[in-house]
Amino acid sequence: MTRLLNLLANLFPLWVIVCCALALVHPPLFAWFGPYIVPALGLIMLGMGITLSAGDFAEVLRTPRPVLLGVTAQFTIMPLLGWSIATASGLPNEIAVGLILVSCCPGGTASNVVTYIARANLPLSLLMTMCSTFTAILLTPLLTKWLVGERLPVDAWGLFLSTVQVVLLPVLVGLILHHAAPRLVQRVTPVAPLVSVILIALICANIMGRNAEQVQAYGGQLALAVGVLHAGGFALGYLAARLFGYGELVRRTVSIEVGMQNSGLGAALASKHFTNPATGVCLAAVPCAISAAAHSVIGSALAVWWRTRVPASEPSEDANR
Repeated sequence: MTRLLNLLANLFPLWVIVCCALALVHPPLFAWFGPYIVPALGLIMLGMGITLSAGDFAEVLRTPRPVLLGVTAQFTIMPLLGWSIATASGLPNEIAVGLILVSCCPGGTASNVVTYIARANLPLSLLMTMCSTFTAILLTPLLTKWLVGERLPVDAWGLFLSTVQVVLLPVLVGLILHHAAPRLVQRVTPVAPLVSVILIALICANIMGRNAEQVQAYGGQLALAVGVLHAGGFALGYLAARLFGYGELVRRTVSIEVGMQNSGLGAALASKHFTNPATGVCLAAVPCAISAAAHSVIGSALAVWWRTRVPASEPSEDANR
């Protein structure tokens, strides 16, 4: 059963693409999920939290340098790429804001699955995701406020409170459950990745359906912009780790962490803070939905390619430099 659950979770890109395609063909199909976007993201973050333990934080202190590199690259490379692409692409303001917002989000839990498939450094991936998630509580609102500029008014304080609600609190609850209810966590853990995959697919499909006309109007241009964003993140993340002298496994891990965003968080924040009150339309959420499919497809393709190219054994101190 566990193997089947893992297989279904590893098909994450397929579920996102299928659900989004169905939403474009028949927009009302996923309309019912709209009110559940924020609670669903909270549940996803809870699932991440139950995988964490107090020992994980001690591990960060033991191997701080590669973790710091990954988190720093996450919040420099991606936001600057997002802003540059949004500025150069000529997309409408609200869509450009969504592209910038998703580029300012932390790494997503899907990156851990891709790291596992790629045979990279999974413990390091988990640490990077954890640290970037906590760092995002402060940096996602601040970077979004700074980079969006005059495109749209940004309530940085509101974004901060929302991030605390949908990221920090669920992760902390999960961390507490990990230690307080280990038997419950043991039963839930095998199912959590698949639940997260399903919820992200539903979030993306709901956003696609609600904005089907706009997606069709700007689909090609927007898909190109989002694709370049993530492809650039993967490439520059790998290059950054190489420049700092890390071996192949750490390079792959940093590449995946930088290239893959928590698109669900971006979609939830966009839906809550950038929905047009007059029309009920949230164009800013559309890049986030496309992002979920784009980074999953690119990441999965890279993982399969890397999986067939196992590097020579590397010194154990490589991850500690």
